Amino acid sequence: MIFGITWASIFQTISQITAAGVAITAFSLLLYALAYNLHERVVRSFIMILMCVVVVYTAESIASVSHQPIMTEISLKVKWAGISLLPATYLYFADSLLTLTGRPSRGRRLWMVWITYFFSVILIILIPLNILVGPLVETGLPAPHLARTQVTNLFAIYYAGVMIVAGAILYRAFQRTVTKTSRRRMIYLLTGATVAAVGTYPYLLFGSGLFSQIPILFWIIVSIANLLVGGFLVIMAYSVAFFGVTWPDRLVKSRLFKWFLRGPFTASVVLATTTIIRRLGLLWDDPYNAFVPILMVGMILLMEYVITLLAPFWERLLFYGSDRKEITRIQSLEDHLLTRSDLKQFLEIVTATICDLLQVKSSFIAMMDGGGLMMLTVAGDQEAFKEIESSDEVLALTLENGTQSAGNFLHWSGHILIPLVYEDQQNEKVLLGLCGFPWDESREMEAEHLQSINLLTFRVSIALRDWKMQEQVIKSMESLQPQVALIQQLRAASSYNKTSVLLDEANLPEEDFVEWVKDALSHYWGGPKLTESPLLGLRVVQSAIDEYDGNPINALRGILKTAIENIKPEGQQRFTSEWILYNILELKFLEGRKVREVANRLAMSEADLYRKQRVALEAVSKTIVSMELAAREEEQT
Repeated sequence: MIFGITWASIFQTISQITAAGVAITAFSLLLYALAYNLHERVVRSFIMILMCVVVVYTAESIASVSHQPIMTEISLKVKWAGISLLPATYLYFADSLLTLTGRPSRGRRLWMVWITYFFSVILIILIPLNILVGPLVETGLPAPHLARTQVTNLFAIYYAGVMIVAGAILYRAFQRTVTKTSRRRMIYLLTGATVAAVGTYPYLLFGSGLFSQIPILFWIIVSIANLLVGGFLVIMAYSVAFFGVTWPDRLVKSRLFKWFLRGPFTASVVLATTTIIRRLGLLWDDPYNAFVPILMVGMILLMEYVITLLAPFWERLLFYGSDRKEITRIQSLEDHLLTRSDLKQFLEIVTATICDLLQVKSSFIAMMDGGGLMMLTVAGDQEAFKEIESSDEVLALTLENGTQSAGNFLHWSGHILIPLVYEDQQNEKVLLGLCGFPWDESREMEAEHLQSINLLTFRVSIALRDWKMQEQVIKSMESLQPQVALIQQLRAASSYNKTSVLLDEANLPEEDFVEWVKDALSHYWGGPKLTESPLLGLRVVQSAIDEYDGNPINALRGILKTAIENIKPEGQQRFTSEWILYNILELKFLEGRKVREVANRLAMSEADLYRKQRVALEAVSKTIVSMELAAREEEQT
């Protein structure tokens, strides 16, 4: 006895706190599962288990603190309704998992699942009739409970029997797993399902002779069982979270762990702390003292603060593994990403600085966009620069003298035009855009101002260069994403069923697929790289031969043309940035123009043209891969 409180009361309080914690955890995991891969049967069956656990432990928590017999009896009967459904949901979960491993039911397992669900419904109907369990025993030990009946004892045997059958099916699913990772996760599922099933079993023994005589033993067992059930529910949710999703493992782990810490863990800690403070307040006949709300708010803020502060460290420590450097580098790139808004804000500062420095009314910065100029930002009178943006004379003057006049000024119609130029890796000067402001040609600029203007335009050139390079990287990643997504889908599908990897993976295009596409396009109008192309063996080409009068060369040419048309933007053709990939493909391959001619037509350097050509070819390759997979799927169907 401590401060007049018996050990039985202490462990009863612990069991009440842990039961509420299990209810909170189960409900939080239920919300998490509902937000993601609901299309998977395994996930849906696990959600049903979580629903039963939420009902059981929420009702138990309400009944354990209620002082009204009617409320206590209703809560306990609701708890028994959840317990009655648990065997059927476990059997359904086990059948879903075995089906996922490539062993679908031939009828017997499905019939067994439906029969147990039907039997569970009958048991639920028997609860209010006082057949499955009797009326409330208010003075019963170790706590008020529903009286046991003969049917209660039979149900305990039924509960154990169905759980053993479900465990056997789960073990069969474990034997059929193929990879080391999937076997480890299956062990988690087996252990978690066993602990959750056994942990709920003590509630079936309420009112038995042993526990009535030794209440402290019951509360100790229930407290330990609640802790194990809560912990292994999280482990089961962790394993189930990987089913049917194509995210990398580290992302699944990180999302679940964040949700667990911010949701059930924080709520359970706050609930436990406030419950203890309230129970201690009973010693002074003031259970709801001022410390309860203060401590509750303080604990929530403290938990959120600690989680936010430590999140970057435990993510790198727990989830990144040997990929820590690569992921950290990518995250650093994301943190320093130069968005269009960031670029515009910087350019607005530059134009405003030019106006203040030179005491001019307006200034502008424009970017080369395809074959024309596009205004990025204007300080002052915008109408004054509309003529410059649409003027062919300004465009011709810039294209003709831009790269030769870096650091110098061009004069046009009362304005100074400053070409924005940078040197690429091949030491070629690339024209990025134009900066300008009104200026009388006869007026001399002070040396200090001239130096400042050159510095500002140099920094603008760097910003535009970095932003363009960044856009190329993003487009390259976008073109890569479908292939990566395909691999992730195959990985997710084949983790528990080795035959799934054969559905789309067999005979997929090789790594040099882009080179095959490039070679075929380079001889688009005839040549050995087209007539002897490995692409002729694609099923999408073979299935299109009949449409081209039995000519496989024309069929391949038609597939290439279709793939190019698929990346064509909507609307009338223009020489803007969104049309750049299509324009390169059309001018270079379909029309057969020379590299220098295409570069001049699109107002870019040859080095930049080759980089964008690579992106365009990757986009065409991605489209052909999608067409090929669709053709194979149609053939299998």
